Amino acid sequence: MQVPARFEYERASSVGHALMLLERLGPEARVVAGGHSLIPMMKLRLAQPEALVDINDLAELSHLAVEGDELVVGALVRHARLLADAEAGRLFPILHDAERVIADPVVRNRGTVGGSLCQADPSEDLSAAFSALRATAVIQGPGGARTVPIREFHTGPYETAVEPGELLTELRVPIRPGSGSAYQKVERRVGDWPVAAAGAVLVIHDGVIAEAGIGLTAVGAAHFAAPEAEESLIGQVPGEEAYARAGALAAAHCEPQSDQRGPADYKRHLVGELVRRALARAAERAGRGGLR
Repeated sequence: MQVPARFEYERASSVGHALMLLERLGPEARVVAGGHSLIPMMKLRLAQPEALVDINDLAELSHLAVEGDELVVGALVRHARLLADAEAGRLFPILHDAERVIADPVVRNRGTVGGSLCQADPSEDLSAAFSALRATAVIQGPGGARTVPIREFHTGPYETAVEPGELLTELRVPIRPGSGSAYQKVERRVGDWPVAAAGAVLVIHDGVIAEAGIGLTAVGAAHFAAPEAEESLIGQVPGEEAYARAGALAAAHCEPQSDQRGPADYKRHLVGELVRRALARAAERAGRGGLR
């Protein structure tokens, strides 16, 4: 039987209370929400926090709504709720694409968006989706709130810009008229971590690509992004030639590792193909009028 090491437990009643508890409990305290990543690691003693701060009662972190020209996703929004939200899916179909292939209904009903991003697993699906969307993370600390571009949020495997004593509170996703988005994933079985996955966002104006975002996961892409591939698309007419060139660039600039899910060469091949498919699907959605 696997049992975690001893730890102190506190339940926060507000963001301010959570920050106070984190300050009091010290840098070895960890925040718990869905717990699908942290608790298994604690059982295996791969993680041994001295204290847990439970934030499940913080309704203020469960908001999901359009505010001005942004979609705001609270850190405590459950995967199932994001998947079920019609407006989020209309504005950003990439989010629904990604949520459909995350784990299983049990995990999606309990796991949170913020928890997934803060776990910073190199194979995490939403990290690639939000990277493609160029979202902004809002982090609350004792000194107030600060914003971090999502491409600066993940500082390394299982490491983020959230400092001890701070709390991720929400993600803000800019709404871009004329945009389309999509997420493509290859997995060994339904709900598994990806062998490789790619997300794409295209903004098309006057028949050419004005903005492009490409997110990659499970293939060693820095910050879950493919900037060289994105740059190659700007000013191009949407089409298979442009998508294939971007896919080749994304494949050339990532660093997949051989493991139980497949050899590095196979993963690199998948990157090229998945980027091409995601771009084609994003362009198709943008061509229907965008925001679909």
